[in-house]
Amino acid sequence: MPAAASAFTPDEIEAGRRLFAGEWNFLSAAPTIPTLPPMRGIEIALAGRSNVGKSSLVNALTGRKALARTSVTPGRTQELIFFGLGPDLTLVDMPGYGFAKAPKDKVDAWTATIHAYLRGRANLARVFVLIDSRHGLKPIDTEVLDGLDKAAVSYAVVLTKADQLKKGELAARIDATQAALARRPAAFPLVFPTSSREGEGIAELRAAVVRLMAERGIAF
Repeated sequence: MPAAASAFTPDEIEAGRRLFAGEWNFLSAAPTIPTLPPMRGIEIALAGRSNVGKSSLVNALTGRKALARTSVTPGRTQELIFFGLGPDLTLVDMPGYGFAKAPKDKVDAWTATIHAYLRGRANLARVFVLIDSRHGLKPIDTEVLDGLDKAAVSYAVVLTKADQLKKGELAARIDATQAALARRPAAFPLVFPTSSREGEGIAELRAAVVRLMAERGIAF
């Protein structure tokens, strides 16, 4: 798998910057499938373990400090949160999986909603699966990837908090993650190391969205 830093052209990087500089708005919060907003354009969903940095990544991508609420309390996001850019692009901040400070029956309900959304949302173009770069893939992450492969939902792995690893450690983590994804049918052939705090990898993620939109025939 190629490195994300060299996989996109300068034009794609610039197009990503311009795209995400547009006006983003909160659209809705959906705790259940019947409350999902109408489908429009394409959706990019952010999934990951609780407290892995999904909301921080939404803010970094959109250049907004508080578009998505962040918390140090695992499991605070309890709904599918939709943020829109015009009629063509939506980011979806998903409830974290794994540990959460909530009753088991509520966690089970979130999990069922997440699975139903991933299987049945026709305009879901890609899932960014966030993995804490300090810890790498865990068994619970592997279960999620298995489910995405089975449902044939395109996904890409995003390594968060990359600034907290030394250069050699990060390179090793990227290599190990790429090796784990090599035989997965629905995996996008890039691993994206990112730091929401330092801005590392954000330009490449934006460029990946630009390329995806172009492949879907969506002009912007």
